[in-house]
Formats: sequence, C-alpha cells, structure tokens
Amino acid sequence: MRRAPAILVVAAALLLAGCGYRPLYGSSSETAGVAATLSSVSIPEAEDRVGQLIRNDLLSSMRAGEGEQKYTLLLKPVVKRSGVIDKPQPNVTRDAITLAVSYELVERSSGTVVHTGKTFSNASFDIIRQPFADLQAETNATERAVHEVSSDIRTRLAAYFAKQQP
Repeated sequence: MRRAPAILVVAAALLLAGCGYRPLYGSSSETAGVAATLSSVSIPEAEDRVGQLIRNDLLSSMRAGEGEQKYTLLLKPVVKRSGVIDKPQPNVTRDAITLAVSYELVERSSGTVVHTGKTFSNASFDIIRQPFADLQAETNATERAVHEVSSDIRTRLAAYFAKQQP
C-alpha cells in the first residue's frame, strides 16, 4: 500500500518533465536565460526624484546595464496626490499617491520600439499635521508605489523576453 503514493509521485514527475514547462528566470545549455537578457537593458538617468527611484530599483533588481547593452528602457512616470477621506477626522486625514508609469523598450541596434506598457500603483498614507511625520509618511508611500511599479515592469519585461527565446 505504501508503494502507491510513490508510484503516483514518479508518474507525475515524468508527466511534468515532458510538458515543456520552463522557469521564467531559468537558463539552459541552449540559452543564457531571461536574467541575462534583463541585464542587457540600459536605463537612462531620470529627470526627477521618482524617476530616479524607479531607475535605481530596476537597476538593482535586473542588474541592468551590466552586460552588453542591447536594449534601452525609457520610463515616463506621472505622480499624483489625492485625498482619500472626504470628511476628515478632527486631527487626521488620509491621502494617496498614485504613480502611473508608461515605458518603452527600444532595441539599440535598430532603434525600434519592441515592447511598450503601462502600470500604476496607489499607496495611501495618514496626515496627522506634524510636518516631519507627514513628510516621512508621504515619502514612504511614494517608495512603496515605486517598488510595486518597478517590480511589475521587471516581471513584464521578463515575460516578454521569455516569449522571445526559443
């Protein structure tokens, strides 16, 4: 009776081995993998602080610009701050940072745009009418939105590169 579960596990492993499943960030003897292709992306310097934060997060997570630079990633962030609570409490209100980013992946050799996309994130924070605490809360919300957006861009680029590989 104990052999039945072991046989099922072996059978499932054999079935999965032939299904063509490949890990997104995996490599093989045939291709260097998505991680190597992500490192061939260069990201130009940003003009504003939010753009710098997105660029830095992408550079550290993709190791972008380390290999031969085949692609350039152009980012266009737009930041908006809006109120969340219409009827504020006596001493506390709630605002939100909305970060929308459109991006283009340009192949450097031909100058053609090979992939485009848009992503966004909302991060809310409390305003308690203490200048330093309010500034820190807004900064933290902005950094949370930046991290979420850059993670989404990295995943979308990885999926694009995975589809391009044989």
